[in-house]
Amino acid sequence: MMNFVIRVILLLLGLVFAASLAVAVMLLAAVWGVRYAWGRLTGKPVTPWMASMGGRFNPRSGFDRFRNAAQPAEPTAADVANARARGESVERPVRIRGSASDVTDVSPKSVSPRG
Repeated sequence: MMNFVIRVILLLLGLVFAASLAVAVMLLAAVWGVRYAWGRLTGKPVTPWMASMGGRFNPRSGFDRFRNAAQPAEPTAADVANARARGESVERPVRIRGSASDVTDVSPKSVSPRG
């Protein structure tokens, strides 16, 4: 008996889901119909949905955006001028500040030859 009740509940849930999908499709068709009728009434051409939302879909643009983001940006003229004024390398204006004598938390070890 309990198995039958669960099946009836699942059937009713499926019917509610199918009805909601049907209502959504009908609303979308109604919106498209009103849009088409308004275009015919005013004499304006009716553009497809994607064309009115920003043009054609180009899958290459997504790949290009991420490929270009991975490449390091070229230094600008201001970056080059600032690097030269500070005495740094123009190719890589980042300089490690300080020297090896500033390090206090490690002690250097001598290199012994293998033998």
